[in-house]
Amino acid sequence: MNPIAHLKEQIDREGLWITALQLERNQYLKVQGSMDTNLYWVAEGSLRIFVVEENEEHTIRFGYTHNFITALDSFLDEKPSDLYIQALKKTTVKVIDKATFMDFMQSSPENSTTWQLMLEQLVLQQMERERDILTVSPLERYKRVLKRSPQLFQEIPNKYIASYLRMTPETLSRIKKY
Repeated sequence: MNPIAHLKEQIDREGLWITALQLERNQYLKVQGSMDTNLYWVAEGSLRIFVVEENEEHTIRFGYTHNFITALDSFLDEKPSDLYIQALKKTTVKVIDKATFMDFMQSSPENSTTWQLMLEQLVLQQMERERDILTVSPLERYKRVLKRSPQLFQEIPNKYIASYLRMTPETLSRIKKY
């Protein structure tokens, strides 16, 4: 079984979710400058994490149905973050606060290992993405993301995918025709 799905099922069984939130398309779950120490399970829908620099939005990550999402910097260091989290369509998330989540993760060696694996995967994904942005052509970035996350192209509007890939929507459109 997928460790993330297993973890979610355990949290369900323990009744640790503090609430569920319904977000409308384009509604913000988190805004720049706010602190957020909640972890969210995307029950339905999709979201994006982005930062704004010089009036330009840069998409960093996406959250899909059946995955966790958070502003990881704020979750870990409990300080305000520059990140936004925005629903890309009608979305439902379940919420667990950091203290409850961390107590649960430390309650067994299996849970601690799952948390360690989740963090390792995030670091490896981020390193791969940074390397791609710095060293790989736009076509190769597109191919790698298509192979790694094909659902991205069914769920996410092209303008956000282009931002994530660090290219213009026009460039993405041309590349997709190959």
